[in-house]
Amino acid sequence: MPDETTLEGWTPEIGGGLTLEEVVERAFDYRGNVTVVRTDGAEVEGYLFNRCGDVAAPFVELFDGNGDGPLTIRYAEIRTIRFTGRDTAAGNSYAAWLRAREAAKKTSGAPPAAGA
Repeated sequence: MPDETTLEGWTPEIGGGLTLEEVVERAFDYRGNVTVVRTDGAEVEGYLFNRCGDVAAPFVELFDGNGDGPLTIRYAEIRTIRFTGRDTAAGNSYAAWLRAREAAKKTSGAPPAAGA
């Protein structure tokens, strides 16, 4: 698995201790587009916004790259999910937020810029 701060660029291989269910959960939490690789080799790129793994035929739902959808893909049709889109949440941790807040506090007491 890639750097824990982002899954961007990760192409997981299902098996050997990594389940499809685990990859689906990570894709659901991911704040970027993913590419679902189907068992027939077809690929669908989009934003995975829902998953339901506790039904008779588990599935994911996504909006494709054009915003069309939602598309429903059953787990049984998924070979893997690649994390191909930019991770919009990377670097947006609570610690980063605190640092930005402290920096803003320090600059808020500064005199206004010339001409303001």
